[in-house]
Amino acid sequence: MKGILGTKVGMTQVFTKNGKLIPVTVVSVEPNVVTQIKTVEKDGYNAIQLGYQTVREKVSNKPKMGHTKKAGTEPKRFLREIRGVNVDDYTLGQVINIDIFSEGEIVDVSGISKGKGFQGVIKRHNQSRGPMGHGSQYHRGVGSLGTMLPMHVLKGKKLPGHMGNVATTVQNLEVIAVDLENNCILIKGNVPGPKNSLVMIRTSVKKKDQKNQPEELITYVVEEEVPLLEEEQTTEAAEETTETEETSSQTESE
Repeated sequence: MKGILGTKVGMTQVFTKNGKLIPVTVVSVEPNVVTQIKTVEKDGYNAIQLGYQTVREKVSNKPKMGHTKKAGTEPKRFLREIRGVNVDDYTLGQVINIDIFSEGEIVDVSGISKGKGFQGVIKRHNQSRGPMGHGSQYHRGVGSLGTMLPMHVLKGKKLPGHMGNVATTVQNLEVIAVDLENNCILIKGNVPGPKNSLVMIRTSVKKKDQKNQPEELITYVVEEEVPLLEEEQTTEAAEETTETEETSSQTESE
């Protein structure tokens, strides 16, 4: 098990060399720092705590600054734990980059889903509406709330309420590309959360040993302008002079 924290940038699409279009989510990843290592002997379980996004000391507090100071790093905005890791492979203050993942790996991505506010049963639970005509007077209701015997609403009844803004995990997503130059990971499909939200990328729980064949993506290279030779520059200057003379002569004749 391994993982890293990142920021969801948004979605785009890439093309493979065989013409296949792949929708991807771009996750920007700054270097993570191991701020704490938890063991069974001391804490009851094995885990590492990662710190992400450096903040100024002015917006932090003394307990947080003292905690990160033990790891020899600056205060962090987010602190998250990853369980199930081999704690012997990590040291306090170690910096983790995106190179721990490679193309073709299967990962699980966790985040806070988009908030939808207070919604009805049609949007929240995908229920169907009633007839819209012939005086039905039942259009977007919740349906029957109970039977005669219990005389109360049964537990678990799907009702209107708050929708979204909950911890969500999307499993078995494929890493399409790892851009070390721009510090971002391209993940196939969509991941939970709005733009600029925190996400956690971890090794897949169900397919931890599976790795797909990496896709060969099309890359676009912008070529620099080649400077003109002296002869070409002289020719262009002569042509411009000729055009100017012709224009001036036409103006005089008019």
